[in-house]
Amino acid sequence: MPVLPCRPNTFLYHNELYQFLSHCQQNCAVDSSHIVSISLEVENVDPLVALQEIAQPNQLSFYFENKSNQQAIAAIDAVAQLQTDGVNRFSQVQKFIDSCLDKTIQVATSNQVSTGPHFFCSFSFFNETSQIDYPFPAATIFLPRLQISRCSDRCILVANFLIDKETNLSGLYQEWCQKIKTINLLKFQNNLKNNYKSIIHSQQIKNIKNFKQSITSSLKLIESNYLQKIVLAHPLDVVCDEPFRLFHSLDNLRNIHPGCYIFAVSNGNGQNFIGASPERLININNQQLSTDALAGSAPRGKTLAEDTRLANCLLNSEKERHEHRVVLDFITQCLYQLGIVPQTLPPRLRQLSNIQHLWTPVQAKLPANVHPLEIVAALHPTPAVAGVSRDVACTKIQDYETFERGLYAAPLGWLDDQGNCEFIVGIRSALIDGDRARLYAGAGIVAGSNPDREIAEIQLKLQALLKALV
Repeated sequence: MPVLPCRPNTFLYHNELYQFLSHCQQNCAVDSSHIVSISLEVENVDPLVALQEIAQPNQLSFYFENKSNQQAIAAIDAVAQLQTDGVNRFSQVQKFIDSCLDKTIQVATSNQVSTGPHFFCSFSFFNETSQIDYPFPAATIFLPRLQISRCSDRCILVANFLIDKETNLSGLYQEWCQKIKTINLLKFQNNLKNNYKSIIHSQQIKNIKNFKQSITSSLKLIESNYLQKIVLAHPLDVVCDEPFRLFHSLDNLRNIHPGCYIFAVSNGNGQNFIGASPERLININNQQLSTDALAGSAPRGKTLAEDTRLANCLLNSEKERHEHRVVLDFITQCLYQLGIVPQTLPPRLRQLSNIQHLWTPVQAKLPANVHPLEIVAALHPTPAVAGVSRDVACTKIQDYETFERGLYAAPLGWLDDQGNCEFIVGIRSALIDGDRARLYAGAGIVAGSNPDREIAEIQLKLQALLKALV
């Protein structure tokens, strides 16, 4: 993919963009097209505000923020997209990225480091979705028309144009000018339009007795050595007095859970999958791989003394440490099988607003011949969201759970043109559809698990998420 330099902000203040696009169009063969990707540094804008002001309900969109790292990115509409399913979905997505990059011309201003085009992905937990009317495919990837990313106080706009012989360049150019005008106005508006308070008039945790029975049955299988661990999820169905306000909920999530990854995926048909996940699947930056073993949990205390006691109990619990070690061993073995040599640090606490986890960071140097999606495919699903052994646990999950997991506990994230990426696991999440929402939470069942305590943990996670939605 060629990268062409130009004078800083040339395309903001001159008509060179139109001339350049016209040149690209003239060089298109009759049956071919180019993707022109232009990066510009713009005034500091909140990507969530930009998403609220620019995105339309009938467009694919993606939002990703880690407030503690001062990083956020929004992707709006699609220049190119792929929806697929099946056991080869990760490799099909990889081929789609390669195909797009083969016909991409990247334009970057000389006084900045371009973020470049990003591809945004969502995968379901299983290779296929069993519920016919579930609103998200088993795999979706798209290259956005507009991408706005902020790191600290620096903001980069990336626009991607699809050009062929039939493209109306005049309309495309006018649309670009309007988007720039809107974004320039947003630099004065870094607060969301929230003035909103909704009332939940119905909420129901379905079949809690059946859920408890599934835990009991799982413990019997664990006792008989049929499996070592299984992660069972449970939904909370909610009805609101008016449609949920997506951006209000996301703003709440990032303020309540600054240490989590805040995310939102829109399918372009009015449904959104959102959440605040504490679990990173992988991060790759300049060939440096980072991932996390996150398993074993306890609530936060109401006082410092209680919080310290609960933290010490978690650190010293044989049951929780075993659950954590199973996840860590799985991750390191997967990496070794891909030719990646991991380095681990001692377990520590990951303390969030309402819950704390055992956490082991894992780092490695990424070999040049390993694609990020190969790692995602190998790691998903980890024992933290499925169980051990993985195939047996996944089969029993489908037996026990009567609802569609869909995007819950599955990989969500982005990849760029340089091999960098960030994927998280879509837990502590909710499927939003108008005035209705389905919230998801799960609990890891291992030897020594207490059904009543696991149900209480599920309730804790669900209520924390519900609080942020309204």
